[in-house]
Amino acid sequence: MSDCRKKGVFELNQKTEVDARGLTCPKPVIQTKKAMDQLTSGIVTTIVDNDTARENVIKYAKSQNFRYEVKQADGFYYIDIYKTEVMFDAEIMPQPKPKLSEIVILVGKNTFGEGDETLGEVLIKGYFYTLTELEPYPKSILFVNSGVQLTVEGSPVLEHLRLLESTGVEILSCGTCLDYYKIKEKLAVGGVGNMYAIVETMHKAKNTIRI
Repeated sequence: MSDCRKKGVFELNQKTEVDARGLTCPKPVIQTKKAMDQLTSGIVTTIVDNDTARENVIKYAKSQNFRYEVKQADGFYYIDIYKTEVMFDAEIMPQPKPKLSEIVILVGKNTFGEGDETLGEVLIKGYFYTLTELEPYPKSILFVNSGVQLTVEGSPVLEHLRLLESTGVEILSCGTCLDYYKIKEKLAVGGVGNMYAIVETMHKAKNTIRI
């Protein structure tokens, strides 16, 4: 290894392409972030096919203080994002475990938002997918009323909830609610809690987000 590399030099030595054409929000940004995280230094070119995706990827680049360039060709946008990293001759350290915040999320139904139920089903999947991509993760996620339907077999977000649980996030479903919907035996992630445990968890949290 050269002396200049030991002292630290800026290098751009990798190029990655993310084809996000046809993907809905927030996937273009998430895939771009994953590609950037894998780079020590280099360029990620994200290709998108609409103005909203372009602006969202640009906002991500700005938020991380990455330099970027946007080109347009054949009806598509090509966003070049540059990452530089000081290289050191140092021992590789183990990856730390994901951090948990003091936030608790209370899920009161099996869709996201008010209005069209079909849209709400799409949004709830997008919400939990995005939640797995952002740190720090919440300390606990509490499910009540029809929200408990998201923690049982066949849930569209089961994979995401299991991933969150594996990082230390507490997943707790209301036992009364599971009984009401007759689905307690189908519980596939997390544990069963009573109202006391749910209220206690919310009281101990610095902030509770209800969706």
